[in-house]
Amino acid sequence: MLDSFGRRVDYLRLSITDRCNLRCVYCMPPSGISLKPSAEILSYDELIRTVQVALSLGVGKVRITGGEPLIRRGVVGFIRRISELRGVADLCMTTNGIGLRDLAGALRGAGLSRVNVSLDTIRRDRYREITRRDHLPEVLAGIDAALAAGLSPVKINVVLLHGLLPGEMEDFFAMAREAPVEVRFIERMPIGCLPSGGYVSAEAIRERILSLPGVRKRSAGGDSPSVSYEADGFAGRLGIISPISRSFCIECNRLRVTADGRLRSCLFRRETLDLRKVLREGNGDEAVADLYRKAVTEKPEGHGYCVPGASPVLPESMSRVGG
Repeated sequence: MLDSFGRRVDYLRLSITDRCNLRCVYCMPPSGISLKPSAEILSYDELIRTVQVALSLGVGKVRITGGEPLIRRGVVGFIRRISELRGVADLCMTTNGIGLRDLAGALRGAGLSRVNVSLDTIRRDRYREITRRDHLPEVLAGIDAALAAGLSPVKINVVLLHGLLPGEMEDFFAMAREAPVEVRFIERMPIGCLPSGGYVSAEAIRERILSLPGVRKRSAGGDSPSVSYEADGFAGRLGIISPISRSFCIECNRLRVTADGRLRSCLFRRETLDLRKVLREGNGDEAVADLYRKAVTEKPEGHGYCVPGASPVLPESMSRVGG
């Protein structure tokens, strides 16, 4: 599918739950968010149909998100069903990593190719402060399990938060030095519940990376928005994703489906299309395809957010939007 600006849209981010076992400070308040009733969440059969129609329109990459996708019952079987669909070129997942210790092998066996693990610190006290939970040991064990299972590459997504402690950045450098993972530092997007002033530019991280011995820029490959670097003595890589300071909207190729069946053409676009209604009213696949085409037609040229430090332009939890 081509949008109005000539971009090929071939990437579907599919949220399968709005539930999460963390309470990250930039995502939701301590008490959590009001969850959708189970009846409003798309069933696995509805999700499979959603993916099938997308594949028929030229989508090749499918990323499973949440909430936290690994807490939905039956997720391994669901991954297997998607992996068996004709046209899936890349099946991956974004997770907080807590469930990987127990599920990494089964997920790989079911057809999952790779995982991105959201992890903003590897200091236990700081992890508790950010997530309001104490699961860092399980996450680190989950990363090891993912590597052992052959989920490759394993990417660690680090949201840059105001108040980064001295040495925290170097902690992640050490992780990439010792393990074959790609640590990606990501500018926090204006979504969620942090107050204004929480924006941190990735430029300071970029300067630090460029000072490493033997550092060299690598093409991230495919549709990745990351700028990736290798350095002498590193088993893994370092990367930077700058959705604010260096927007990659001009290359955006994705659509999002929320767990309750809302189709989003842009993360920052408030208007959504009601996919669940189309699915549940007995319409054929062509009606679903028409909704996808409409979303692609309405896809904006860019998110338009260019004022770092302003209040969130989308005050919804990423757990609800689909991470």
